[in-house]
Amino acid sequence: MEKAELERLKDEVPCAAVLERAGFALDVKESTRKAMKYRRGASIIIVIHDGKGWFDPLGDGKGDVFRLVEDLEKVAFVEAIKEVASLVGVVPCEPVWQRASREREPDLSIPERWQARRGPWHGSATWRYLTGARHLPYRIVRAAISAGVLREGPHGSMWAAHVDSKGTVTGWEERGPDWRGFATGGAKVLFRLGSPDALRLCVTEAAIDAMSLAALEGFRPDSIYLSTGGGWSPATDAALRALAARPGVELVAATDNNKQGEIYADRLLRLGEQARCGGERLRPVADDWNADLRMRAQPAS
Repeated sequence: MEKAELERLKDEVPCAAVLERAGFALDVKESTRKAMKYRRGASIIIVIHDGKGWFDPLGDGKGDVFRLVEDLEKVAFVEAIKEVASLVGVVPCEPVWQRASREREPDLSIPERWQARRGPWHGSATWRYLTGARHLPYRIVRAAISAGVLREGPHGSMWAAHVDSKGTVTGWEERGPDWRGFATGGAKVLFRLGSPDALRLCVTEAAIDAMSLAALEGFRPDSIYLSTGGGWSPATDAALRALAARPGVELVAATDNNKQGEIYADRLLRLGEQARCGGERLRPVADDWNADLRMRAQPAS
């Protein structure tokens, strides 16, 4: 990844987003505008430099958002880049003093930007990417198009909408042959495919995985296939809790079959316990559901 792209990620993903996803909470009473203290049990991290830097007051750790992921997740720099990229669009909770002093931001018109894009059609670049490179069945792609959650992105990429409880588009996952990102200025809530009244909630980490799991399961009518976009913002948490609070709900933690997926799954199952709904861990055989789908599509040798 080029230096300019790394700098862009550092600008778009504050350290607070990483900490909140990892279970840290802001200690407002012991924080200031220039030094925000986050706690998780006995662990403390101080966020500085307008959210772009951090240090561990109880140890030697310090650095930028990439170093923070390396330190928390014990992963290499390449993996840290992927984790930071997955948090583009996640909006961390804002301290009271920041909300009070901030001037009104201009309307970014996320829904208008979404509406300006055409939906995929049979044979379009996005259609070919989804059905060819990703092996999604025509039925699933058509269902997502009919639900209004897919758009043609630039250069053959896909836009998959994240919507709130009212159906308002808040942002979109961007995936293509050579690109992965999230809508600039958008916020991650949930990608949703299936009946809003479905009581089986299948939560994945990416829209393509949600569609892939739907394909693998025959698009069960009792299920709604969801994606957090790899993030866990306060809006995502609230949306999941609202869905899980309904009587008879089963929460399926269908996250990736890796370390990060297990962390997500544990968090989802804890949420289910708090909501007093049924819970299940569903793992792909490979790393993710689209990999499983592509393996199934390969002819036997």
